[in-house]
Order: sequence, then structure tokens, then C-alpha cells
Amino acid sequence: MKIQESAENYLETILMLKMSKGSVRSVDIANELGFSKPSVSVAMKNLRENGYITIDAEGSISLEATGLEIAEKIYERHTFLTDWLVTLGVPSDTAVKDACRIEHVISAESFEAIKKHVNEMR
Repeated sequence: MKIQESAENYLETILMLKMSKGSVRSVDIANELGFSKPSVSVAMKNLRENGYITIDAEGSISLEATGLEIAEKIYERHTFLTDWLVTLGVPSDTAVKDACRIEHVISAESFEAIKKHVNEMR
């Protein structure tokens, strides 16, 4: 299933906020990403209409199974690639930025090959 990079970023952000805060609202996402509340609201509407999230009466956002699957995939790529780049000597802030770009364009096959190679080297 291929979705836009921005949608992947929103789903990953929801997952990360859920892990750190327990609950997620649109304002949390806006603050985390530095986006306007109206922009986040439009994105949440699109994610909800496509079945990736639900929003309850209090405005709490939850990932549906398909949204969670995408968020976990992107989050795994992000954390793995960040750690790998840091071990290669890339400064942490650069590694985070680069991993964020790479995580959306790398194929599943290439990511799995890199992960397998790195894990074998450990």
C-alpha cells in the first residue's frame, strides 16, 4: 500500500506521540511538527476518511490497523537508520534528518538487506 510521504509522517508522529504521551490530539501533532492547526485538521480528516485513524468525541486520535502498520514500518525504518548512521559517525542531528528522508524512499528489499547486514555485523 503506497501513501504520500506526508501521510506517513503524520502516522509516524501519531505513533510517537501515543508512545510518549498516551493520548494524541490534533494540537499535539501541530506542536510536534510545527504545522498550523488548520493544516493538521485537514490531514486528520483525510487520514480518517481513508481508514487510517479514528477520532473520538473528545478529539483523541487513534491509529486503525492499517494506519498502525504504516506508522510502525516508518518508525522502525527511522529508528534503525538513525542508529546506523550514528554508528557510522554521522552527527546525531544530521542522522535524524537523513533517516527521515531515507525512510520514505527506500524499498522494502533494500531496507531488509541493510538491516540484515547490520545485524550480522553486530
